[in-house]
Amino acid sequence: MPRAVSKPAKKAQPRQAIVIGGGPAGLAAALELLERDAGYVPTVLEGSDCLGGLSRTVEHHGNRMDIGGHRFFSKSVVVNQWWLRHMPVQGAPARDDLLLNREKPLAAGGPDPEREDRVMLWRERVSRILFLRKFFDYPVSASARTFLNMGVRRSALAGLGFVHAQLLPRRPEVTLEDFLVNRFGRYLYRQFFEDYTQKVWSRHPSRIDASWGAQRIKGLSLSKAAVTAVRKLLGRSQDAQQVETSLIEQFLYPKLGPGQLWELVGAEIERRGGRILKNHEVVGLKVGKKGATQVIAKVDGQEKAFRCDAVLSSMPVKDLVTGIRGREIPTEVLKTALNLPYRDFMTVGLLVKRLKLVNETAIPTLNGLVPDTWIYVQERDVKIGRLQVFNNWSPYMVRDPETVFLGLEYFCDECDELWRMEDQAFVDFAVDELVHLGLVDKADVLDSVRVRVKKAYPAYFGTYQQFGQVREFLDSIPNLYCIGRNGQHRYNNQDHSMLTAFEAVAALAGDGDRTKVWGVNVEGEYHETKRG
Repeated sequence: MPRAVSKPAKKAQPRQAIVIGGGPAGLAAALELLERDAGYVPTVLEGSDCLGGLSRTVEHHGNRMDIGGHRFFSKSVVVNQWWLRHMPVQGAPARDDLLLNREKPLAAGGPDPEREDRVMLWRERVSRILFLRKFFDYPVSASARTFLNMGVRRSALAGLGFVHAQLLPRRPEVTLEDFLVNRFGRYLYRQFFEDYTQKVWSRHPSRIDASWGAQRIKGLSLSKAAVTAVRKLLGRSQDAQQVETSLIEQFLYPKLGPGQLWELVGAEIERRGGRILKNHEVVGLKVGKKGATQVIAKVDGQEKAFRCDAVLSSMPVKDLVTGIRGREIPTEVLKTALNLPYRDFMTVGLLVKRLKLVNETAIPTLNGLVPDTWIYVQERDVKIGRLQVFNNWSPYMVRDPETVFLGLEYFCDECDELWRMEDQAFVDFAVDELVHLGLVDKADVLDSVRVRVKKAYPAYFGTYQQFGQVREFLDSIPNLYCIGRNGQHRYNNQDHSMLTAFEAVAALAGDGDRTKVWGVNVEGEYHETKRG
């Protein structure tokens, strides 16, 4: 009898992890899955044509702009090592195991210029407040310059307000206004925080939850700023792990902007076998009895389904919840998610011949360059919120070093009057504001570009108070992990976003607890103020 031929065993299909979003959280998650060999093949679905999310770099006619400004500084040793593993500090040994695209040979006859660009730069942090057409320290400090700029009357009122706030019992910190008055006193709060917060969030601080302050500026106060200034005058250095986030004096920065790092990380993900699909806007999540089964993306106007065994989502919670298919969403959860507030963001990249600012802390230059990385514009007669100086983030961001490339930042709501303005009309509006402030001459403007960012900042008002029930619903989907700033509706820094990704991958690999994903940046002491 002929021997029966056994059929070869069917090869098991690899488990698929769909990563929604190609920002810091999504890319860190995808690479972590591959490096840990967690048993999943990641596919990153990114809705735009570039990587990095808010941390991307936009290039315009050879000049580069950073959307929002990203300092590479973290209290997390893991995050710092991760950054430096992919981009060493300029001047450090450029070992092959610290560089991406390792298989690429050096150019014949000399070093590889691309490889030389894959470095971090040490940058000095200088940020100031423009108020009363003068520069004030940021954060507000009890310095001689502050008193001179404010004058005798304002200084006296500020001092009395601060002492009053320290002597009286602290207000219960229900709102952001409570949080700030407790730390700075009512007069300084009204001078430096009330109007600026209204400009950024379109809400009075009395209508914003105090948890925003706890996550962004906890531990920062006038007294601590004064102590920092005194230590500096006495020549006493501070350990980087003992300094408040807003008080650090140095930080790392990719030579060609933050997007350079994330594009390199994307290349490493693909080199290791993962997939990155740009222009794939996720619009739906199909959920069955055992969890998420498909992620639906819109590509060229058509919907395309991607099978999934796990989903790591950094897309806005509002869009994630409303896109769920196949599972009934409780009415209150849907209502809360639909009404979660966000603040949108626009930047005008403006190339000018020179600035008219008085350079108070550096040697005067031909183009009037000031030392600031960014300037908070507290002036009440303009809508601009911050002014970035990209030359100071990295000199390699600007094609011609004799020019100045600025970022004029505006906070708005999607589809409001500013958002709906045509590009050139809005650029003209922004230029007129700088001219009104006396910062530039219109004749010195050489080039411009406008960039819009939807849902840039999750906000802490409206239905945010009921967010817990949304989280509980999302956690009921066992193979769904919410990561990153928008994925958790939490105003995280990029290092926090990365840490949520690491915790999610650990939980997915069976080495961690999924509750820790939500535990990043909510500990009793602010993440970036822990002591070393």
